[in-house]
Amino acid sequence: MTPEQIEQIAQIIGIFAMIFMFLSFQQKKKSGIIFCQLVGAVLFAVNFFLLDAPAGCVMNVVAIVRAIVFLFPDRLRTRHPAWLVGFIAVYLLSYASVFTLFGKELTPYNLAVEALPVAGLILTTVAFRAKSTRTIRRLGLINSPLWLTYNILCFSVGAIASEILSLASILIAIVRYDIRGKAEEADTGEGAQPPSAVEMTKQKETP
Repeated sequence: MTPEQIEQIAQIIGIFAMIFMFLSFQQKKKSGIIFCQLVGAVLFAVNFFLLDAPAGCVMNVVAIVRAIVFLFPDRLRTRHPAWLVGFIAVYLLSYASVFTLFGKELTPYNLAVEALPVAGLILTTVAFRAKSTRTIRRLGLINSPLWLTYNILCFSVGAIASEILSLASILIAIVRYDIRGKAEEADTGEGAQPPSAVEMTKQKETP
């Protein structure tokens, strides 16, 4: 198989990964977001491997493990700080392995470029620990530009398109769920209403 054919396959896989990443932020439930990103991470790991971008590949493999862990938050007690510390340690070890195991040249440029996915993964891990899907979307607005920059420098067409669409998807979801959803809830009178003064008086009088 020629290098051109390998690159074509990588770009096709990247496009499929892009679809799942776009769909992730349109999910209303946290588990739906994580599952779509799990599938996307599997595809992107293959994508970056074929494009000879070791940091992107390694970080996505770690992202796969992280997504599986956070799919079972109660059973695995993912709110415990040890998980966050552990994942950050793995990200830093993976970052170091790019220049040791994978033999990437140790230059200031490479150090900066390969640090981008590390920062992105740390932000996503913090987001996955949050209970609110709103927090996940807001942190995604910071995370996506980091990966977008890395993807541009690695020239992964599918990954570049994915992050552009992810940013668009995040903004759509924020308007759809966080802004318009709250406005509709207020209009329909849904949600918990504070007790009136009369009700509070009755509660106090009740023995």
